[in-house]
Amino acid sequence: MLDFTSALYLGLRHPSWCLKPWKQLTTGRPAALIAAPSHVGVAKAAASLVGCERATLGSSTLHLFWDLFGMLREGTAIYMDAGVYPIGRWGVERAAARRIPVQIFSHHDGEALRRALERSDTHRPRPVVVVADGFCAGCGQPAPITAYLEIIQQRGGLLVLDDTQALGILGNSPCTETPFGTGGGGSLRCHNVSHSGVLLISSLAKAFGAPLAMLAGSDAMVRTFEAKSETRMHTSPPSRAAIHAAQRALETNHAHGDKLRQHLAQLVRRFRRRLGQIGLQTIGASFPVQTLGPLTEINAETLHQRLLRSGIRTVLHRAHTVGKPKVSFLITAGHAPNDIDRAVDAVGHASGMRPFTYLSSGETNERAIQPRGRSFRNRSRTR
Repeated sequence: MLDFTSALYLGLRHPSWCLKPWKQLTTGRPAALIAAPSHVGVAKAAASLVGCERATLGSSTLHLFWDLFGMLREGTAIYMDAGVYPIGRWGVERAAARRIPVQIFSHHDGEALRRALERSDTHRPRPVVVVADGFCAGCGQPAPITAYLEIIQQRGGLLVLDDTQALGILGNSPCTETPFGTGGGGSLRCHNVSHSGVLLISSLAKAFGAPLAMLAGSDAMVRTFEAKSETRMHTSPPSRAAIHAAQRALETNHAHGDKLRQHLAQLVRRFRRRLGQIGLQTIGASFPVQTLGPLTEINAETLHQRLLRSGIRTVLHRAHTVGKPKVSFLITAGHAPNDIDRAVDAVGHASGMRPFTYLSSGETNERAIQPRGRSFRNRSRTR
């Protein structure tokens, strides 16, 4: 079975024999009482990677979102991008249950956000929190972060980004030759953004393959979060095994990450080019989540089942939990070119498209995942 359902984009798996040993998985003490040196070291390295002053670790993004939105005071207003991933939505729902007003604006639509804020300002101005995903795997596009910041900065607003998809993949200066950019620092690096009004919440369980999460931002905001966090007091911190896996992932990213990302970009380029040879297109630009476009002769459920019978495992889903089902391929650096060829061949047969002959010509260039809008940099912030 050839598997295209794993989000371990860089192919990092962290077998136990590769990790530093541990005497016990957990100390039995919550992180609020004492943080192990390895925990502090990983948090510091993660903050440096994403371009923030400080970071703290949590067992999952759910823990971090639950805490963050439980801290919002009465009088705050939340504006949520319609494409926010469910875990971020669950955090917003906690705030809504505490009577914090929530408005949803159109996906990646800065003007819709501006209009929503202007309507609210006619009643009574409130502190603003905008919630979005740094990169949307559903539509294959980055959020217009610079536009969001320009809209909310005059109100002293806070931008909360779920950067799980971008972390480890996107980085500095994406271009045609290196569509993911370099470094793997995520959305702020990709957009060349440095701003104290941004909080990142990211899982390390995708590109980095480590089952834990981080919250990163200004030193003051992260310290406030740590002081008020309920899950840091009432739940267990990430295990020693998870911390050691994160440490290894960050070291591997520093030493070999750009080579892994370049290999991954070549595989995605090959997949898109060879699907194009049989008349099929995908949504996703050069990102490793590639979603097949609508097919006239076959529905997504049937295609998914035919591929499964052919030994190809794919993801059957609905974008943003609405609309018609779609079939997606999650490509990782662990795949080989022959895996891509086999997958495309299977799609051709399963969809009834004419079989094709593999070409030996060089790879064509895909457009890079480029940040939207102009660069936005708050130069007053200490780096």
